[in-house]
Amino acid sequence: MSDFTSDFWHLFVAGVTVISILACAFFLWASGKTRVMPAADNTTGHVWDGDLREWNNPLPRWWVYLFIITVVFALGYGLLYPMLGSSPGALKWSSHEQWASERAKALAAVEPLYAKFRGTDPKDLAKDANAMAVGERLYMNYCAQCHGSDARGSKSFPNLTDNDWLGGDGGPDYIKTTITQGRVGVMPPMAAAVGTPEDVRNLAHYVLSLSGSPHDAVRASQGQAKWGACAACHGPDGKGMHATGAPNLTDQIWLHGWGEEAIIRGINQGYNNVMPAQNALLTADQIHVLTGYVWKLSHAQ
Repeated sequence: MSDFTSDFWHLFVAGVTVISILACAFFLWASGKTRVMPAADNTTGHVWDGDLREWNNPLPRWWVYLFIITVVFALGYGLLYPMLGSSPGALKWSSHEQWASERAKALAAVEPLYAKFRGTDPKDLAKDANAMAVGERLYMNYCAQCHGSDARGSKSFPNLTDNDWLGGDGGPDYIKTTITQGRVGVMPPMAAAVGTPEDVRNLAHYVLSLSGSPHDAVRASQGQAKWGACAACHGPDGKGMHATGAPNLTDQIWLHGWGEEAIIRGINQGYNNVMPAQNALLTADQIHVLTGYVWKLSHAQ
């Protein structure tokens, strides 16, 4: 994609913009200089469909002046604002700087609100109705798009209410780190390490047996011999490991779908889940309050 970010495109955009504006100015000038000798009935002599004639009625002067004002305005705008390629314009204005300025003002306005919660343990914030009201709004704005408005998630998006945490213990420190830095969950494709497609299917039934799910006992017994390819991450007993972020396969929680075909697809294709870091959007104080809210979701009792 480097060819789309080179300096050529800035010059291309600037050139097309300037040529378009100058072309408008030229055509306005040319049309003003052009004189058509009308016929006796004040038509230009152009006839369509036998009886449709073009009248020789030029644009009203005020209309022409509006076109001229438009051209002058475009030239002035291009000099003041970033319209001509990469040129920032005489005013050095940018949408990003305006956003940053407005964001800074908004954060300054709410700073006293967050100052009340600063330094309070997230578990104590979970007992504060005001803090939780703020946390809920932060959650709805920044988290609900993936985890759902009820925080129960959906396929490939974790449920935040069940206290099942893949990469840590689910404590405030882990939650705050995850919100701040994001998280990447990767399971590599394992089909080559398992063997044939039949071996993969047998292993899928063994995985189903770990959670007591309906399965083919014969296939499961054959698939157990292939479990070694999975035990390095999920553990010998299939209960998963926080250190590797590998899920517990003995419970009834299935992040990427349940059933034989879903497990086979995971073994063959692997997974690559990404939760983006939120520290570019949220301040440390906002993350602190949001941490208390998310922690409370799985500790409602």
